[in-house]
Amino acid sequence: MVTEVIALSAAISYALFTLSGWYGLQYANARVATMVSLTSRTITLWAAVYLTGGIPGVASSALAVFLVLGIMQTATSLLTFLGLQKIGTARSQPLRNSYPLWSAFIAIVFLDESAGLLVLAGTVLVVVGIVIISWKPDVLTPNYRWWHVFYSLGAGLLAGIAFPLRRYGLTMANEPVFFAAFIAVISLVCSTPYLYITQKNHQPSWHPKGTVHFAASGFFEGMGALLSLMALGSGRVVIVAPIVATTPLWNLLIAALFLRGKDELNFRAIGGTIAVVAGTVAIALGR
Repeated sequence: MVTEVIALSAAISYALFTLSGWYGLQYANARVATMVSLTSRTITLWAAVYLTGGIPGVASSALAVFLVLGIMQTATSLLTFLGLQKIGTARSQPLRNSYPLWSAFIAIVFLDESAGLLVLAGTVLVVVGIVIISWKPDVLTPNYRWWHVFYSLGAGLLAGIAFPLRRYGLTMANEPVFFAAFIAVISLVCSTPYLYITQKNHQPSWHPKGTVHFAASGFFEGMGALLSLMALGSGRVVIVAPIVATTPLWNLLIAALFLRGKDELNFRAIGGTIAVVAGTVAIALGR
């Protein structure tokens, strides 16, 4: 059960990342959020590397895998943003959150992982529950085209590929702390072109409270990334990916507790919650 607990902690950390980011955006803009959050995440993870003994010796092949993962993470974030912009939240989020299905398929086919009926049924329940929780009434964006769905679908596919690839990299060198920090640096470097391109149209809007919240969001995102890798270092992709994917459930619960009036627990949300919880229990029992 240790793997499941670590994966669940990762999901909660990602939810706290979202909450902190939301608070920060009340005081500053997205450009500040990107700069502060990425910097905070990088500092947090490299501090963890220092506290756990420094940079370990790892094979260059493992570094290459996590270099690719760092680039993929940046591409995933960009496609997620484009999907939200082009087709709206209602259509983009379910497609983006389909990644446990892709992860399970890739892990079973290419990593020879086994998944019993309970695990597969639990994964489907988690994804269905997430779709129900994420869905909100929406209208088509002004310039909607049918092929815009591929932005969000591409983000989900890349996220689905990332889990098996992380697992593969960790089989070469099980150093989750170092690799989480390494990916953070790659993401920070890859985000530089975005920050440069947007500097003319979106000048930084600094505010002390915004900076503090974004620093907290970077910390929680870093912890989520680290805990995800730790879970993959000790468990199978078919177990870890769907549990980490329960983040929207924790987003909903945290919002209900701390952002009253911003979100509500209706019958749809309750139904989605039941599906996610049932799916998570099924995965834990079927491991």
